[in-house]
Amino acid sequence: MSHIEALTRYTANFVDELVKSGVTEVVISPGSRSTPLAMTIVEHADMKQWVIIDERSAAFFALGRAKKSKRPVAIVCTSGTAAANYFPAIVEAHYSRVPLVVLTADRPHELRDVGAPQSIDQLKMYGDYVKWFHEMAIPDADPKMLDYARRKASRAAHSATEGNAGPVHVNFPFREPLIPDFSLENLWGSIDNSSYFPTINGKKRLDHSAITYLLGKLQTKKRGLIVCGPQINEDLAEAITALAARWNVPILADPLSQIRSGEHYKDLIIEGYDAFLRNEAVRKKLKPDFIIRFGAMPVSKAFLFYVKEHMDAEQYIVEEHSGYREPAGNRTEFIYGDAQLLCEDLKAADHGVAIDKNWLEEWQKMNQIAKKHLISATSDGAVTEGIAVRCLMESIPEASTLYVGNSMAIRDLDTFYMTTPKQLSILANRGANGIDGMVSSGLGAAANGQPTTLLLGDLSFFHDMNGLLAAKHYNINLTIVLINNDGGGIFSFLPQQKEKDKFELLFGTSHGIDFSHAITMYGGEHHIVTRESELMDVLFESYQYEGVSVVEVKTDRTSNMEWHRTQWSRIENEILKGE
Repeated sequence: MSHIEALTRYTANFVDELVKSGVTEVVISPGSRSTPLAMTIVEHADMKQWVIIDERSAAFFALGRAKKSKRPVAIVCTSGTAAANYFPAIVEAHYSRVPLVVLTADRPHELRDVGAPQSIDQLKMYGDYVKWFHEMAIPDADPKMLDYARRKASRAAHSATEGNAGPVHVNFPFREPLIPDFSLENLWGSIDNSSYFPTINGKKRLDHSAITYLLGKLQTKKRGLIVCGPQINEDLAEAITALAARWNVPILADPLSQIRSGEHYKDLIIEGYDAFLRNEAVRKKLKPDFIIRFGAMPVSKAFLFYVKEHMDAEQYIVEEHSGYREPAGNRTEFIYGDAQLLCEDLKAADHGVAIDKNWLEEWQKMNQIAKKHLISATSDGAVTEGIAVRCLMESIPEASTLYVGNSMAIRDLDTFYMTTPKQLSILANRGANGIDGMVSSGLGAAANGQPTTLLLGDLSFFHDMNGLLAAKHYNINLTIVLINNDGGGIFSFLPQQKEKDKFELLFGTSHGIDFSHAITMYGGEHHIVTRESELMDVLFESYQYEGVSVVEVKTDRTSNMEWHRTQWSRIENEILKGE
């Protein structure tokens, strides 16, 4: 059998098995050594492919696709530094539990470590950031080797989604020539439509004794909290709010919890906690007996201070499979089980938790004070970053997705995103909390056609302007709300701001870029907004536009910092005055 036939059948069996195992989308970056994979993927009728030149952007695009679809997405690149450019997105996928199947092409073994071009050590190059690594054998069309190729494809898909999802890495050494022959008979091999690695999954549920044990520990507690941090299960909101209503306990809902929006019961949701927990006296007054957290640690640093200061409170973290997401360092009891089933079982139990009525009322009163000031906050017509987020949340369409950047963007969303009956999916890259790859991640989420908005700062936009090419290439609709404070605005809120002689050089990092040129180059619409009165109209128009529409909100870092601190001060003063 010829080399070309062996290469073709081996690669075709691997790709076909990926499809049968549920991997039906691949983001490809061009290159020579990856030719067998790239061409075979394009040849397969059931594989959707996206071609994105920049590997870093390609990997983050796939991350956004996988996060939005909740399905594994594959990425394919050539050998050498192309694979290294995947690293930031793989790190993010690891920490945010997003399934990626990373397929890197490589030089064959005889060309490694001999000075061959575009050859680096790709074996386990992502270290512990991938759940599973495998180096494929040299292509061979022996029936046992075709069976081997299918086993590894199926295992890659299964490993990416099993338990806590995450990235996996498969490395392919290919010898030249590299071009497959798709005229071969029975190209795809097996006619069986089932996966090689079929699995029957069940949900982990606590038994009656475990539920009784947990309720027994909580029964005498009068001041409890349910906390929901970043998580992507939109169906969890109904179960958590129903349990909270049964216990009459407040819910601190992170903006990424998927709980602030929707038709479910929201009277017990506290969304303004970041604003009033900034005050140490308030944190001391709101001393809890227990805290049950679902999802990752909330964005709010004020909440982190609150948890650290009440380390003697009984604390529980619910994880569906495994994990240790407890950055406060407190003594914590982990509950491993399906969150929805846990809420339902606790709610259905014969006896619940007797929360002090005054405890709930105290949280609700402070929340109302915070919301009153945040909703009515003005700035003499100028647009501050908080007002921009508030206008966005009023304007964003029903049944849409908001992808939010890190630094100030996610923090302003935390502060100014109030509960709403709109059905919204709120996504972010809060695994490693980086500012890179945000444009591509937002476009990946938008690629399914649902109305999508990307909220991010100017440095995040600058880091990934290359990502805009995907929007032009594939006619993806996306509204980008670009908060431009000409640098690292978040540092103005940190102690570094006091180092006046070094602050601007190292942290402020003013760039002075006119982004309109890049936006126009990639075929996008661009509007600059400086006044609150025009922002709502421009946002509405942006959702009618086909393609990328960038609404650039220009703000001043110093004024923005002072405006935020004024709102927090007003909230603290009214709360403390009423005591």
